[in-house]
Amino acid sequence: MVSTLRIPRLVVAAPSSGSGKTTVATGLMAAFTGRGLTVSPHKAGPDYIDPGYHALATGRPGRNLDACLCGTGLLGPLFAHGAAGADLAVVEGVMGLYDGAAGQGDLASTAQLAKALRAPVVLVVDGSSQSRSVAALVHGFASWDPEVRIGGVILNKVGSDRHEELLRDALDEAGVDVLGVLRRTPQAATPSRHLGLVPVAEREPDAVAAVAAMAEQIRAGCDLDALWALARSAPPLTEAPWDPAGALAGAGTPPPAGPRPVVAVAGGAAFTFSYAEHAELLTAAGAEVVPFDPLRDERLPESTGALVIGGGFPEVYAPELSANAALRAEVAALAAAGAPVAAECAGLLYLARELDGAPMCGVLDAAARMTERLTLGYRDAVAVGDSVLAPAGTRVSGHEFHRTSLEPGAGADPAWGVVRPGPARTEGFVQGGVHASYLHVHWAALPSAAARLVARAVRPGAAR
Repeated sequence: MVSTLRIPRLVVAAPSSGSGKTTVATGLMAAFTGRGLTVSPHKAGPDYIDPGYHALATGRPGRNLDACLCGTGLLGPLFAHGAAGADLAVVEGVMGLYDGAAGQGDLASTAQLAKALRAPVVLVVDGSSQSRSVAALVHGFASWDPEVRIGGVILNKVGSDRHEELLRDALDEAGVDVLGVLRRTPQAATPSRHLGLVPVAEREPDAVAAVAAMAEQIRAGCDLDALWALARSAPPLTEAPWDPAGALAGAGTPPPAGPRPVVAVAGGAAFTFSYAEHAELLTAAGAEVVPFDPLRDERLPESTGALVIGGGFPEVYAPELSANAALRAEVAALAAAGAPVAAECAGLLYLARELDGAPMCGVLDAAARMTERLTLGYRDAVAVGDSVLAPAGTRVSGHEFHRTSLEPGAGADPAWGVVRPGPARTEGFVQGGVHASYLHVHWAALPSAAARLVARAVRPGAAR
């Protein structure tokens, strides 16, 4: 018997980046939460930063939905898992509506996700510098793919009452509903940096105020009743929710018997990039997941038997991370003892010998530095050898996103062989129990990674 999930939902998309998707999506999440609804926040693509604002707006974890990292078959199940118990789900798109993985059609695009979720799309259109042409623009987006349902438009950066009237008249001719109009006013303060918005963890009081301003902007300019009706028009979903325990069982990796090992997970302002499903998988694999902040904590959590250090901005906090010599020594000692350590991007830099001249943990004999060059994109890769995360030959889809370089870029035993795009190359380090790489991988597509790490973790009371 197929179960159905009746969750009202909206996908917030735009013709291009910079149109105001984040403001509208986050504002909608906060505004509907303010109405007493339980809102489930989601983000298309691999971005870690916007989900932090979504979580602030809703009080629930911001979750990513990425067909490239997880495969199209997991889009519905991961959405259903994240939206369980919610009254409404709001999904913020990525780039332009039809933009996806380079050279791969609509793969990982907002349009593909909207179709997979059978969700109506709210198109956020920058109305500045146009009037009647807006109808042609919206008509093109609405007719390009008949499987994508444009449920209405929110006009952004509208200059005046007369400007609004011209835009509304044009869209009325095109038969497209205007669900909101946001004026050309100073936007809620969401400062950016070299990799996008400044994460919530680095500016929480200001971020709270920014999200409140977004909510007020949406309440003042949008028809929330019409948007709620549009969300409720989405048909039921039939995909079974993703389940971390079921994913591990399906991978043939049930939790081991015995005491639950402590897996310390880096957080705080320097390490803000993580997927919620990773901690859920670690817990389902039998671990006790304990967060710690390398900027503040001088000791690893009590009885730490494994370490996960995800992405973030260590380059911004290099002096402070370096000054915490006691913690750096504990991390180095844990790695030297053979405990499993999984490090991605920021974690890779933290394990290096130095970052922009500041001493780091010295687990890896490599030096990192900031550069002007942005490295960005999806990567197809294969595990070069056995590691704490994957056996040799394991194929993954990952994502790279940084402005740093590492010398050398790969160890004697690399973490991955990148096979696409561009010339084949190796990158990252496998060293004892350490797996360190620039590549971000979503463990929902590789649940055995969590199981392997927990299986090798040192149990409380065991000798290292």
